[in-house]
Amino acid sequence: MSEFRSKFLEVYSLLKSELLHDSAFEFTDDSRQWVDRMLDYNVPGGKLNRGLSVIDSYKLLKQGEELSDDEVFLASALGWCIEWLQAYFLVLDDIMDNSVTRRGQPCWFRVPKVGMVAINDGIMLRNHVLRIIKNHFREKPYYVDLLDLFNEVEFQTTSGQMIDLITTLEGEKDLSKYSLPLHHRIVQYKTGYYSFYLPVACALLMAGENLDNHNDVKNILIDMGIYFQVQIGTDIEDFKCSWLVVKALELSDEEQKILLHENYGKADEDCVAKVKELYKALNLEGVFAEYESKSYEKLIKAIEVHPSDAVQAVLKSFLAKIYKRQK
Repeated sequence: MSEFRSKFLEVYSLLKSELLHDSAFEFTDDSRQWVDRMLDYNVPGGKLNRGLSVIDSYKLLKQGEELSDDEVFLASALGWCIEWLQAYFLVLDDIMDNSVTRRGQPCWFRVPKVGMVAINDGIMLRNHVLRIIKNHFREKPYYVDLLDLFNEVEFQTTSGQMIDLITTLEGEKDLSKYSLPLHHRIVQYKTGYYSFYLPVACALLMAGENLDNHNDVKNILIDMGIYFQVQIGTDIEDFKCSWLVVKALELSDEEQKILLHENYGKADEDCVAKVKELYKALNLEGVFAEYESKSYEKLIKAIEVHPSDAVQAVLKSFLAKIYKRQK
């Protein structure tokens, strides 16, 4: 639990208020209310891990120095930029995937009277990121680097989403295409950059670092993202290239492969149950536990060769958060 959580939530209200009174657009009452409701519905609803990680990482980089109110505010603002970016991805993802719920409530486009207006709302959320950065960082020496960072991560995430969508196209139900390298690529681009690298990169920029000097940090964080994105969720019904199905294909005999081919990617409960039974029979939980402990050791080794204690502390705190995480 981040010590900055309540401060962080206060910053959301302030940023929202600025956006609702942006002088570049003349709001009507209706349009202001719409954006207000859209933001509250989509931005602050998650666990806020990514956003809070910016402040936590920045504090670790400052090696225990007390942060000024301004530093906490700026780190929070960048944290919220990541939460806004994620909201933009999720609002549009849910439309593409024709999803029903998100975070325990109907997807935004499923809300009465929203429908396809949600596409424009998604684009609006993306624009808000740039407005927030402009409002609070344009005088900073790292302003351009910050814009570059967000643009690059957005491009990588969008490209990851593309390979995920292309892989799961209805007509392409050919499981033999699924492999560990493909799974790694999807996870690396679709979630790794914005969930793992982006929060730390924001903190590094705020601390006056040049990101070009921190490629090793990026690689370690992306590896963390790959190791810990073993999602179960609705991956079976949605024909997702998940770590579990890739491993199942590796470990299955011919008969089990046929069972997978026949039942994977179907919304039918019986089909899903058969796939889950196969996962049990193959002891995938045990296989995963072994994979997880090996990857943990590998990551610790990679972190401990880093020359900076402060950077090591940031990476270890990330690892500790994820390693405890039980889906």
